[in-house]
Amino acid sequence: MGGKRNKSEREGMEGDNDSGNSNKKMKMKKEKSEILPSLIKNKEKRSAVHAKLKHQKKLEKRKKLKTRDAAVKRALELGEEPPPKQIPRTIENTREADETVCMPDDEELFAGNDADEFSSILKRDRTPKILITTCRFNSTRGPAFISELLWVIPNAHYYKRGTYNLKKIVEYANNKEFTSIIVVHTNRREPDALLIIGLPAGPTAHFKLSNLLLRKDIKNHGNPTSHKPELVLNNFTTRLGHRIGRLIQSLFPQDPNFRGRRVVTFHNQRDFIFFRHHRYIFEAKESKQSDLKGKKAKDAKDESITKQKVVACLQECGPRFTLKLVCLQHGTFDTKGGEYEWVHKPEMDTSRRRFFL
Repeated sequence: MGGKRNKSEREGMEGDNDSGNSNKKMKMKKEKSEILPSLIKNKEKRSAVHAKLKHQKKLEKRKKLKTRDAAVKRALELGEEPPPKQIPRTIENTREADETVCMPDDEELFAGNDADEFSSILKRDRTPKILITTCRFNSTRGPAFISELLWVIPNAHYYKRGTYNLKKIVEYANNKEFTSIIVVHTNRREPDALLIIGLPAGPTAHFKLSNLLLRKDIKNHGNPTSHKPELVLNNFTTRLGHRIGRLIQSLFPQDPNFRGRRVVTFHNQRDFIFFRHHRYIFEAKESKQSDLKGKKAKDAKDESITKQKVVACLQECGPRFTLKLVCLQHGTFDTKGGEYEWVHKPEMDTSRRRFFL
């Protein structure tokens, strides 16, 4: 117990202690060098450390780009395949796995499409006929938005709401053989919601409306024609998104006039549906090409040859707005006894990479 240690044992213990102390010192130095700017209380020092870290990250990024470009150049010179391009990580391509994503070989989905509420319109057995109305307390900006919707959606008719209940409006629209009802809701003199009701048996979709921009507020806007537009639906990948896409599709005729060059786009990104209304413009632009005659460019004369190229452009016609699905209800509008297919709740927003459309 109280015996003396050998000299070699003591030297080994001292060496271990020295190595342990050196490791601790290295860790302390690293911690000091990697201090987060948010932990520094002095504002000037914090901003200086933040600027230094930002500059270091910029230099490292530039080095990586240079080495990657050099590797690609070397591979092309040697006739080898260049290294594969790195795909950036985005919220879209790192979204959470969803079982309801539609597959192209899903027979159950196609069977459901033949038996749903929109099949008669999409098979051209019925022509879309839309009734557009407002909420009871309307504003000046609401009718301006509706007048532009009447240009966007063919065969749409505007009826004043008055004091009628929405259930009575549904009954009236069914008797007059309308296929859908669109209700524009306003709050504080600004349209803030859209209610789309499919007739005669539903469904009813409630959307939150935001970022509304009318035609007069869009720079270099164009005036739409009365031709039937071409409809483009993007990124409606899940079962719910597929159903919403078919609901939107049932508002428009299925035989567009391509000569009218009108395009209506509903683009879904992160469960926000962006609406745009464009028309194609084909412009003839002149391009000059110089032909050099002779060996030396100094002595040769430049002869410019003009060639006409047809360039396709897009001109926005308006309006421009964004939709966010709040709920989807079975059947026509019924707040008390209605059965909901899907309702958005605050608990669903716990992850930024979870999407429902």
